[in-house]
Amino acid sequence: MYRLLVSLALACCTAAALPAQQASTLNDATIVAIFDAANTADIETGQLATQRSGSPEIKAFGKMLMNDHTQVRQMGRDLAKKLGVTPTPPSDHSADKAHQAAMKQLRALSGKAFDHAFLEHEVAFHAAVVSAMTTTLLPATQNAELKALVEKVAPAFVGHQKHAEVLLRTH
Repeated sequence: MYRLLVSLALACCTAAALPAQQASTLNDATIVAIFDAANTADIETGQLATQRSGSPEIKAFGKMLMNDHTQVRQMGRDLAKKLGVTPTPPSDHSADKAHQAAMKQLRALSGKAFDHAFLEHEVAFHAAVVSAMTTTLLPATQNAELKALVEKVAPAFVGHQKHAEVLLRTH
């Protein structure tokens, strides 16, 4: 079951991690939508951790994810509004389907099984997002302000991944 959750987390960013030949078809409106969806997904998983985990450290991590990703999502939405960009999700909705499947799997777990699956999900999710940002989204971004925002928040995604890795080793 844990491997399924990890593969679902990686699939969350499938829309962002397009093959190199498709990266050129990305535009800023789609990148904004992908960025928004990734933040929304982790707000939801963080909230679930605050409700389902028995560990104070994992609950605190879930709350941090909710807070950080809510702020970053709002920054993206504010920038899109300022630029007059209407977020346009990719035509492939596999990322949303994968997120919903991951949430379903996580909701079915409790106790240590939930904690372990949640942390594995967070490690894989953040690794996939960081990879998509650096190899696909940033190179395809045309607007300098949007590129600056993604570059500004990328370290937070790396930090979340490292935090989840530490928690995974200790729980």
